Amino acid sequence: MDSKTQEAGRVGVAYSGELMKTDDDLLESAVNAVGDAAYKWSISEDILSWGAGAAQLLGISDISSISTHRDFAARIASDGVSRYEQICRSRESDTGGGVPYELEYQIRDDFGGMRWVEDRGRWYGGSDGTPASAIGVLRAIDERHKREEELVRLSTYDELTGLLNRVRMKEALTDALIAAQRGRQNSAFLLIAVDNLALINDAFGFDVADEVIVHVGQRLSSLARRGDALGRYAGNKFGLILRNCNEERLGGICERLLAEVRDKVVMTARGPVSVTVSAGSIALPGHASSVDQALARAEEALVAAKQRLRDSHVVYTPSREREKTRLRNINVADELITALNDKRIRIAYQPIVDAKTGETAIYECLVRMVQPDGNILAAGHFVPVAEKLGLIGLLDYRVMELAIQTLRERPDIRLSLNVSGRTTSDRLWRETLASFLAADSNLARRLVIEITETVAIQEVSELTEFVATFRTLGCQIAIDDFGAGYTSFRNLKMLDVDLVKIDGSFVIDLATNPDNQFFVRTLVNLAQNFNLPTVAEWVSNAEEVEMLKSLGVEYLQGFYLGEPAMSLPGSVASFSSRRTVA
Repeated sequence: MDSKTQEAGRVGVAYSGELMKTDDDLLESAVNAVGDAAYKWSISEDILSWGAGAAQLLGISDISSISTHRDFAARIASDGVSRYEQICRSRESDTGGGVPYELEYQIRDDFGGMRWVEDRGRWYGGSDGTPASAIGVLRAIDERHKREEELVRLSTYDELTGLLNRVRMKEALTDALIAAQRGRQNSAFLLIAVDNLALINDAFGFDVADEVIVHVGQRLSSLARRGDALGRYAGNKFGLILRNCNEERLGGICERLLAEVRDKVVMTARGPVSVTVSAGSIALPGHASSVDQALARAEEALVAAKQRLRDSHVVYTPSREREKTRLRNINVADELITALNDKRIRIAYQPIVDAKTGETAIYECLVRMVQPDGNILAAGHFVPVAEKLGLIGLLDYRVMELAIQTLRERPDIRLSLNVSGRTTSDRLWRETLASFLAADSNLARRLVIEITETVAIQEVSELTEFVATFRTLGCQIAIDDFGAGYTSFRNLKMLDVDLVKIDGSFVIDLATNPDNQFFVRTLVNLAQNFNLPTVAEWVSNAEEVEMLKSLGVEYLQGFYLGEPAMSLPGSVASFSSRRTVA
C-alpha cells in the first residue's frame, strides 16, 4: 500500500470518527432541548453516567452524588416493584437488539420535594443475555400527574363540597349493602336535603346558596364516623352511609343531624342565614335488596318528611298498601304508554250549554283510554298516575292533536281543551299548538283553553305570557275550578281571561245548601265585575239549572245536560265501544 493510500485511510477514519461524535452531540442536544436527561448505566460495575440537564431535572445540585444506581435508588420513593427488579431481574433475554423498558416513579430532590419522572430506555445483555448495561432518558412528568390526579379527583369528589360525588357515593353504598347482605354488619342510608334552597337563591343569590350547601356538608361531615361515607347526591341533597347502624338507632341519629344544622346559623358573605334540613332514611339490608331500591326508598321517605313541613325526618318502613299502590301505578303507566303507542287515547265530548237557549255552545274535550277489550277508562283511572309519574305531558300533547283534528273536521263546533299545570310550561306543546293556530286562524276562534285555578294562583307570572300568546292567536282562555283556590281580583286582572268555570263542588246540592248558594252567588258577582261569563259544572237536575240561571250563570255543564260521548252529534263514530268505566 503506497503512502497516499495510507494517508487517505487515516483521513477517512478520522472523518468517520468526527461524524460519530457529531451525531452523539446532536442527539444529546436534542434531548437537552426538550428538557430531558440522558444516562448510561453500567449494571455490572454499578456506575451511572448522567448527561447534561440531569441535575436541573432531578433537582440535585451535585449530580456526582448519584453516580451509582445504589445512590440513585435511595432517592426513589418505594412503590411496589423497584427499578432494579424491573430491569436487572427481567425474565427477558437480550438477543442482540436490547430489551426496552418504561417506568414511572417519584424521586426525592435536594429541596425536600418529590418529582415524578418517566424513565424510558433499553438494557443490553452480556454474553449470557442478562442485563449488563442500560441507556435511557428521564423526563419530568409532574404536570401530567397533576392533571391525572385532578381527573381522578373530579371523577371521585364533588367540585363544590369536596365530598364524594354521586357516582362514587353509589359505589360506596353498593359496598355497604353487599357487606350487610353477607351478615358482616348492618348499615343505613340517609338522604338529607337542604330545606327551601330555592328561597335562599331568590333572597341572597346563588353564591350564598352554594355557601350554605358547603357549610351543611361540613356539619354533616363532622358528625360522620370513621368508616361512614358522605357524598353530595344532587343539588341540595346529601347521601350519608352509616356503617354498623341498626334500625332502632336511625331515628335518634336523624334527629341529631337535623339539630346540628338547625341550631347554628350559617355565616355567609352576605350575613347569617338560618338553615334546616329534612331527611329520609332506610335500614340495610332489611328494607332494600339493591342500591337502586335503597335510593328510591330513601327518596320516598324524604318526600314523606318534606310533606310534614321542613326540619323533619322519616325512617322508611314497608307498607303493603303502599307497595300495592306503587305496583298499580307501574301497571297503569305501562298501560298508558301502550295506549299512546297504539293510538287508543281518545276524546270524549261533553256539551256546555247556553243557560238561556239550552243549545250547546262548546264541547269540552275529556281524555279517555280505550282498552284492548273495547271498554273505555275515564280520566280518573290514569290521569292522576300520569301526573305523578311525569307522563301528563304526553297525554296533553295527544289530546291537543285530537282536538285540532276535530276542529278541522267539524267547522261548526267549538271545543274546550284542558291543560295541566306542567303543560303550560311545555315548550314543545306550546310551539306545536301555536303553529297549528297560526296556520289557520279559524281554528283559534273556535278553541277555548282551560287552566285550573290552582295553577293560575301558583304560577300567575309565568301564565301571563302563556295566556297572552294564545289570546293573540285568537283563542279564549278559561279558568277551570273557579273558587277552589280563591282566585284574587288581582290574578283575574293580570291573566286577562275570557271565561270562568265554577268548581263543581259548589254546585252539588245547590238547591238545599245555603252555603253553596252564597258561594256561587259571590263567585258569579266577582266574575261579573270583570265582565266574565261563568260556567257551572256538575249540574245534576232541573232545580239546579233554574237556580243557576237565576244567579246569573251564563253556561251550564253536567250529566243532566249531556254526558261525555265518544263522538259528536252528526258524526260517524270512528270506533265502537262497549262501556265506559267511570
